[in-house]
Amino acid sequence: MTIVFRQGRSLVLAIDGPSGSGKSSVSREVARRTGLAYLDTGAMYRALTWYCLDRGIDLADASAVELAAETLPLEISTSPDSERVAVDGTDVTAQIREPGISAAVSAIATTLGARAELVRRQKQLINDLHRRIVVEGRDITTVVAPDAEVRLLLTASEEARMRRRGDQLGGTQTREQLAEQVLARDAKDATVVDFHRAADGVITIDSSELDFEQTVGGVLDAVESVVGAGVRDPEPAGGATHG
Repeated sequence: MTIVFRQGRSLVLAIDGPSGSGKSSVSREVARRTGLAYLDTGAMYRALTWYCLDRGIDLADASAVELAAETLPLEISTSPDSERVAVDGTDVTAQIREPGISAAVSAIATTLGARAELVRRQKQLINDLHRRIVVEGRDITTVVAPDAEVRLLLTASEEARMRRRGDQLGGTQTREQLAEQVLARDAKDATVVDFHRAADGVITIDSSELDFEQTVGGVLDAVESVVGAGVRDPEPAGGATHG
């Protein structure tokens, strides 16, 4: 299913959710089908983590991390068809998904000064793209884009989220390792932002029992129910997986 919106119309779709809920892959696919830009805010925190570690910055030094956030020479693709993140001209798209970054990124995400700077950049990107974008992450519906036309919380059960992350990693992780990557990381991030409960006016979609296509369809249904300006194409896109 595809929704085609009038060119020039402002449409910000803000999506929050915990790790393994499918928000990245679903958001990217929804952006493709709506003709909107796409921003993975989590990649920005990962890029800052890589930048700090590459430069030997102590992640426990809040002042140093905040300064790194302010000076971070970041380039990030906002095309749903191009996943590219570069720091100071170096392509780090693959590096920021490595286990070492995943293990350290919460230290960055919970540094309030750094978080404020990245939120500022995210807001600027939304405006630079004429407010036609799907933005996903942790505090998108409440802090980054509380005025978005459509705000969603995409969630799933703990077991479903760990299973998806395990599938994404090729089944090489133990349950304990998956719990550390999914549940423990969420617990750390939840100390500074609430992404488990929907704020007022935020639509909740539980994808625990949904496959990828059903989840994308649910998001598109929610978008159309709110903005009421779509024309559906019945041909489904394929080949995507939960992320």
